[in-house]
Amino acid sequence: MREAFQQLSQRIEGLIARIETAPDPNVRADALNLVQSLMELHGAGLNRLMEIVAEAGDHGYDLMDDFADDDLVAGLLLLYGLHPHDLETRVLKALDKARPVLHSHGGDVELLGVAEGIVSLRLTGSCRDCPSSTMTLKLAIEQAIYEAAPDVTEIITEGTVNPETPARSDGLVQLKGLSDKRSNKQGYDQCVGVGTP
Repeated sequence: MREAFQQLSQRIEGLIARIETAPDPNVRADALNLVQSLMELHGAGLNRLMEIVAEAGDHGYDLMDDFADDDLVAGLLLLYGLHPHDLETRVLKALDKARPVLHSHGGDVELLGVAEGIVSLRLTGSCRDCPSSTMTLKLAIEQAIYEAAPDVTEIITEGTVNPETPARSDGLVQLKGLSDKRSNKQGYDQCVGVGTP
């Protein structure tokens, strides 16, 4: 499902790139306006959907967790800045998912911080002593993080042979301005105005 979402996103990006190079400026402007209008319509609809779910209280928050666990829905919510879990929460869940592999190699990972899309980690334990093992584990951690949080732009890992990780650019572009209502479920009511006049 995640691969299908990524392929569709890439296809849309390719079509937009072709539209941007269309020779007729009026056709180009109209086509881009059409795409933007559709995105705004979908964003507004998804935002309202999340408001309705939040109004359902605990049951609604359980549904939000289900949305977050579904690759297609989570990717769509990320695209519009509506994912119910903040970036740090998604990174922590990804690290928990990767820990069994790390533990099997005598290692662990510590989250040092998340700021402006950059994740800082530290590998600990005996996995640091073997360069090939360290790189394998580093790649496994990065894959888990990028699957859970494709909006991460860079991962910096201490305790590896090559601590520099190139910035990620896989085409995920969050649509800012359509919705700035991102929060974890504890703050979502305030974010969407549930329970306020």
